Amino acid sequence: MEKTMKKRCLRMTVGPVIGALLLSGCMVGPKYHQPAATVQPVPSAYKELPTQSPESGPWQVAQPQDQMLRGKWWEIFNDPELNALEDQLNVNNENIKQAFENFMAARTLIAQARSQLYPTIGTSPAYTRSHTSQNAFGGAGAAGGTTAGAGTTLNLFNLPASVSWEPDLWGKVRNTIHEYQYSAQLSAADLENERLTEQATLALTFFELRGQDALEKLYQDTIEADKKTVELSRARYETGVDTLISLVEAQNALDNAIATATNLEIARAQYEHAIAVLLGVAPANFSVPVRPLNANAPVIPVGVPSQLLERRPDIAASERNMAAANAQIGIATAAYYPTLTLSASGGFESKKVSNLLTWPSRVWSAGPSLSETIFDAGLRRATVNQFIAEYNADVASYRQTVLTAFQQVEDSMAAERILAKQIEQQEEAVRSAQKYLELALARYQTGVDQYLNVLVAQTTLLSDQQTLTGLHTQYMTASVQLIEALGGGWDRSQLPTPEQVSQKVTKTEIEAPNQTGDQTKQ
Repeated sequence: MEKTMKKRCLRMTVGPVIGALLLSGCMVGPKYHQPAATVQPVPSAYKELPTQSPESGPWQVAQPQDQMLRGKWWEIFNDPELNALEDQLNVNNENIKQAFENFMAARTLIAQARSQLYPTIGTSPAYTRSHTSQNAFGGAGAAGGTTAGAGTTLNLFNLPASVSWEPDLWGKVRNTIHEYQYSAQLSAADLENERLTEQATLALTFFELRGQDALEKLYQDTIEADKKTVELSRARYETGVDTLISLVEAQNALDNAIATATNLEIARAQYEHAIAVLLGVAPANFSVPVRPLNANAPVIPVGVPSQLLERRPDIAASERNMAAANAQIGIATAAYYPTLTLSASGGFESKKVSNLLTWPSRVWSAGPSLSETIFDAGLRRATVNQFIAEYNADVASYRQTVLTAFQQVEDSMAAERILAKQIEQQEEAVRSAQKYLELALARYQTGVDQYLNVLVAQTTLLSDQQTLTGLHTQYMTASVQLIEALGGGWDRSQLPTPEQVSQKVTKTEIEAPNQTGDQTKQ
């Protein structure tokens, strides 16, 4: 009889489990399909691409794809000092470290969600010693005795175990896992976007600093030229050839140049401090040697707009955000369906610890339960509609991100194209201003004109040279901005897959993250 009861209980327990497993393949909610990047077709080429041959402009269409920038994009500028600084930034930048830890935290959420697929097993061993009241059982009996059990002391040893499992009948847990996988991919893309931003900021600041060094050199050359002019004016004044006003004007021009050169040190110091912070170093412990900007912007392979969709980490992040939002709709939809819970408990219970683990001391119970919300006043429908609206908003955000990316590339290409033309024009203006100064100085030395004409010519040349130096700096920074707009050296193939982000995060990864640029390749 006892064996028959055991078999019957086993069938009652195993049957619902098998049925739940058969049903566990069902997933409710919409299946994710990546929306179109733009409402209108993606253009086949950028508007700002030159119509002439690629070699005649500052860009080229990357054909084939292998010509696109890869990895350490800053090496295209062929500046060893910049290369060394970028390598330090990839290791020590605190914002990159923060983004990496956010990625690690996002990965742990996947493991948390996946744990809900499995049963929960627990135990709560206990020992109780109790004493019953004699008066609680009515006192003395009819024959003058006491009620059985009254006034006794009891020991009870309990060693229970419980198992509870909620099968994922409608895909709520699996959709949650997918949501966290997509969110972890989003975090990985955010990490790469943060890395690109910091790398580009360093390159921009570096070229701004070098441009400031070029300005300082320009003013130092101007100061030396003005000193010679002052000596000439003094000699002419002392010999009676010229008036005192010419000497005072020359000295005033020299003093203004010295004061302006001193003011340039402010921006130079601030750029140096900014680089130090980017490298995770206190500004007091960091310096960059003075070296005027003399680099030329490289030819940058821009590709076509459709390639941009695969190369921008912010676009990848926005697309993964849509996928996560779609999974949330499935999670909310699962609330319409009943929840099945399978639970069982068992163990041993005895008054004596010596008999605790014997067969007669066993206790157990098992049974499924089913719960379903019958009426919630539209709560579930409103929740599903909320996530549908959020998904639609994410689609609009994704398309806006794509449009902004196109705009940034076009803006940077336009800036480079126009700056290249303006630099040629400004170089011609500097040459004519130099000729103007030579003529004015010659006429002043021969006594034909007063020093005022020389002063005007000096001011004109200095202004034109200063503008040209600023244009060269602006052109270099525009090149960096174009590379950043193109996504740097990243492409979507570097984004970790759902399987990769689902791998267990180790303590070593949390405490000593790899900061060499390969964090997402776990």
